[in-house]
Amino acid sequence: MSSANVKTVWKNADAVCFDVDSTVIKEEAIDALAEFCGKGSEIEALTKKAMSGAMSFRESLRIRLGIINPTVSQVQEFIATRPPTLSDRVRELISCLHSRGVAVYLISGGFRSIISPVALKLNIPLENVYANKMKFFFNGVYAGFDENEPTSDNGGKAIVISMLKRKYCYGNVVMIGDGATDLEACPPADAFIGYGGNVTREEVKSKAQWFVTDFQELIDALK
Repeated sequence: MSSANVKTVWKNADAVCFDVDSTVIKEEAIDALAEFCGKGSEIEALTKKAMSGAMSFRESLRIRLGIINPTVSQVQEFIATRPPTLSDRVRELISCLHSRGVAVYLISGGFRSIISPVALKLNIPLENVYANKMKFFFNGVYAGFDENEPTSDNGGKAIVISMLKRKYCYGNVVMIGDGATDLEACPPADAFIGYGGNVTREEVKSKAQWFVTDFQELIDALK
């Protein structure tokens, strides 16, 4: 698909799906959680491998969370004291989409407990959030994550988008993100827009028909 065609789909989008980490927010939340739990340096390299597609996403998630081994109280304290930073102009972009009657979804390999407050800040209904769920034992000790969530593995974002298209009969779905798991969600997404405002991943930049580093470009294209 040419960049002109991507821009046409964008202008006529009836649903837009955003990745969260390094796209809607500036941080990679799992890296930030690792740092908070004193495991930052061990996790950063694994995140890069996962984002580049060098290992399966579920495998990297399992390894990373096993190293971090967070308790429920650590996760709660992290959310309370280290709220994520919204990317520049993402609030304006999502408001613009809402004003046009476009449905907005957050589809992430991150965690619902961290993403839900972000969704509420952006007036995105919590039922429009598709993300992973950490599990804990009754005493608060980490017990893994729900591996039945499609977003916990490669191809998961594509599965969610396919489901949304079947359920709501969307004709023009756009996926926006910075990583390999976002790129591979098109198709079934009708267009993919690569975002490099926080981090530029060369694979995504080279394969995206439209790559932006400032959400203002997307806002302007809607006018």
